[in-house]
Amino acid sequence: MFLLGTIQPLNPVAFELGPLTVYWYGLLIGLGAFLGYLLANHEAQKRGLPKELFADLLLFALPAAIIGARLYYVIFRWEHFSHNPISAFYIWEGGLAIHGALIAAVLTAVIFAKVRGFSFWKIADIAAPSILLGQAIGRWGNFMNQEVYGGEVSRSFLENLMLPEFIINQMYINGVYYQPTFLYESLWNIAGVALLLYLRRVNMRRGEMFITYAIWYSVGRFVIEGIRTDYLLIFGVLKTAQVVSILTIIGGIILIIYRRKKGLANERYLDEEPKVNQAKPSNKKGKKKSSRGKKKK
Repeated sequence: MFLLGTIQPLNPVAFELGPLTVYWYGLLIGLGAFLGYLLANHEAQKRGLPKELFADLLLFALPAAIIGARLYYVIFRWEHFSHNPISAFYIWEGGLAIHGALIAAVLTAVIFAKVRGFSFWKIADIAAPSILLGQAIGRWGNFMNQEVYGGEVSRSFLENLMLPEFIINQMYINGVYYQPTFLYESLWNIAGVALLLYLRRVNMRRGEMFITYAIWYSVGRFVIEGIRTDYLLIFGVLKTAQVVSILTIIGGIILIIYRRKKGLANERYLDEEPKVNQAKPSNKKGKKKSSRGKKKK
């Protein structure tokens, strides 16, 4: 038996080191970025890119993504920050919009690739599964903050989903149970990671791995956003994430067609595969150099 009054939310603070407070929200976002980097870096070396390339990219893209995510969120939720503008910097309390992060990170990657002399599409294709993995893990930061949830449901509804007790209890917010849309999106993203890892073996046209990621995420986000109760609005009517998702899906399809027609997608993901050095055949069978024909002087 459980008593509703005894259900307490999980502590959003992971640990404290003197005056420093580390929140699960930031910790999980950092973990997602780190694991995504490991995945991308491993694949980048297989594709013949410098081993430090993604580490260097992350140094620029991660801060840009955080700034972009927060700026995007604050712009569409300014009424919550106008009375205390300084609170716009309190990112540990939540409020990072993934679309803002993606826009900033992609722009950073485009500039980075141009400066370093690499193909942006090659880098983006390699990074696609890693981005989705980072998003899947990052959603659990929302879980710890009790945000990114759907409409009201009963406890039995959550139990019928075969969810563990700690998730059910965390979905009990202000005396009401809510749908764990953070979990729906996390699982959708994990499925997307598996799909993209499989598509690597299919040898897709360059650039289409990243575009597939954008379309896959947008389809899931559009559906899940329809369930969420905490969302950003455009003109106070349209859900921002749904509008962006539709534009991304349409834009992605148009971009694939355009790049193919213009011959911009002729290269394949597995092109330029590094060749393994083949050892020269050895004379293990006792072949000796013939000394015939040599004249002594």
